[in-house]
Amino acid sequence: MATQPPQTLNPGVPLRREWGTAFAALRRLLANGDDTEQVFRIMRALNGDVTQRNYRKLLRVQGGGKLAYRRLELAQRLCDRSWIDSFAPGTLGAAYRDFLDSTGYSADGLVQVSMVEGGFQGIDVEHPYAWMGRRERDIHDIWHVLTGYKADEHLGELCLVAFSYAQTGGLGWGFIALGGAIKSIRTTGRFDCVKAICEGYRHGKRARWLHGEDYEALLEEPLETARRRLGIAEPARYRIAQARLEAAGIDAL
Repeated sequence: MATQPPQTLNPGVPLRREWGTAFAALRRLLANGDDTEQVFRIMRALNGDVTQRNYRKLLRVQGGGKLAYRRLELAQRLCDRSWIDSFAPGTLGAAYRDFLDSTGYSADGLVQVSMVEGGFQGIDVEHPYAWMGRRERDIHDIWHVLTGYKADEHLGELCLVAFSYAQTGGLGWGFIALGGAIKSIRTTGRFDCVKAICEGYRHGKRARWLHGEDYEALLEEPLETARRRLGIAEPARYRIAQARLEAAGIDAL
């Protein structure tokens, strides 16, 4: 008997929340903080219509309509190494280049992980909401650089997911941040990490809405200038928690 092809999701229909899937994925993620696939399972299970809402918001902000009209595929742009190498020292783009080189991460790698169980629509899906979902995925590592939250440590990821929850309203982000905060108390016996995660949320609320930025232009901007313009504050609580984790010899939450 021929195998039926998997059903293609309609990006125009909000996903139904699946709490059982979310809790199972969170358990696996908390057991192994490097299991990035579980993040995308949680996003699909809980984010509902957040991509649709953020796309509609993009159309209302200054310059957002132009971005939506152009529909630039950021993953393709961020995989153009000659473009990445062109950024002048001190720019966000140069800092992003250093991030790629120091971590070994890539925009294409994030794309591959995101496709677990159809967690994000592929580039062949031509729909405004699908494009917005890809855009939300592709700017994640740029947000790491902008905020100062490291991507290759669990606390940095937890702080950024709290920041992302504040920025996007995606329940999946908040669910991960809460689960990670609770686990950090059990792991460390302290509240330093909780304070850092809460700081990430506050910084996300106070910053400008980063989805409305033109990322080609933003990467050309001096990093510190961009942070000031966007209202991204220094992550002081995060630095304190980092130092205490290092002093205690804890490298995983």
